[in-house]
Amino acid sequence: MNAGTPPSPGTPPALVTARLDLREHIVIVGGGFGGLTAASALRHLPVRVTLIDRRNYHLFQPLLYQVATAGLSPADIASPIRAILRRQRNITVLLGKVTGIDIADKAVLIDERRVAFDQLVIATGARHGYFNHEEWEKCAPGLKKIDDATEIRGRILLAFERAESTNDESERQRLLSFVIVGGGPTGVEMAGAIAELARVALSIDFRNIDPKAARVILVESGSRVLAHFPETLSAVAKRALEKLGVEVRLGARVSRCDPHGVIIANERIEAHTIIWAAGVVASPAAKWLDAEKDPAGRVLVGADLTLPGHPDIFVIGDTALAKGVGGKPLPGIAPVAKQQGAYAARVIGARVQGKPAPKPFRYRHLGTMATIGRRSAVADFGKLRLSGFIAWLLWGLVHVYFLVGFRNRIAVTMGWLWAYVTFGRGARLITGYDN
Repeated sequence: MNAGTPPSPGTPPALVTARLDLREHIVIVGGGFGGLTAASALRHLPVRVTLIDRRNYHLFQPLLYQVATAGLSPADIASPIRAILRRQRNITVLLGKVTGIDIADKAVLIDERRVAFDQLVIATGARHGYFNHEEWEKCAPGLKKIDDATEIRGRILLAFERAESTNDESERQRLLSFVIVGGGPTGVEMAGAIAELARVALSIDFRNIDPKAARVILVESGSRVLAHFPETLSAVAKRALEKLGVEVRLGARVSRCDPHGVIIANERIEAHTIIWAAGVVASPAAKWLDAEKDPAGRVLVGADLTLPGHPDIFVIGDTALAKGVGGKPLPGIAPVAKQQGAYAARVIGARVQGKPAPKPFRYRHLGTMATIGRRSAVADFGKLRLSGFIAWLLWGLVHVYFLVGFRNRIAVTMGWLWAYVTFGRGARLITGYDN
């Protein structure tokens, strides 16, 4: 049947639409920063767009640690994808878990369902990696999704509750010991937030224990925390953590994790709560595509972010091994994913409209920030480097600005102001546990 032939009476409506709509079909897998940016950038093009995600919401991951430490509720940092894109008439959102990609027939597989594409954008992100010790995940959860954050929040708060009710001093010390593995931004922010939670927000809530006695240990195998920051800012961050009472262990590796503690550099530390922030691995996209990948599972892409030999398949964000100036791999951070999503949309737009292809992708580094507790942060903008309270204010403004949805910005701003004035946290809920 061609475009001018009317459909037969028994043809299903969905099939009629697919046959009559001759616009280019762009499929985007993943509703994170990269996928959502690409989808939004295609809104005015004469194309059909289908965005597929296994969850129905877009998550602002940089603030996920605040959910894990009871500073924010999940709804403050997440918005339904359909609500974000509701005014974009050329897009369809599908909820589903992608199980593979048929490159030959150009289709995305969602279990038994097949979604055909003309051009494909893969932006499936990454998950935490345990350096071939996947068994550690049960006792040392990472922080990549809301379920991780609420589980960690429950573990942290439950540790204080159980310490309050036990008469065993050694068990109490174990319950009040928190180990964070990994000294990158997530680890540093988690360590500072837990120390602040114990020493400020919970300090007068208990009668049998002193939350200020909690032991927070940050473990980093390298020679300094925040290794991607200038050394001066790394040193500032370390001092800020120690001022909050965090024990910073540098040049130390974890050789064992179990439900009762960890072994760090041959030292056994009994701890109830272990949080993993040491490494990530990409989604299974490389397996789906049978593509060349690096040890972290990232797909090697060309200068235009496409899979070599397949110009109709883009791979972006944490899923991609894209290289910047000097051949150095680009970091797995939100600004990279957003810029790559916008670039992929420009390439697609140029193809659809018959225009010359854009120049190869080039990442514009706008700066890097990390916060330590409620009044300190570090910020690296190249020649301009900030630390302390001014950097913290700037960090807050930047993160509120990039939150999706006006309601989320208002909720986070009010929540932060309330926490700052009252030294309290309003999301101290323990869920998913049967005592």
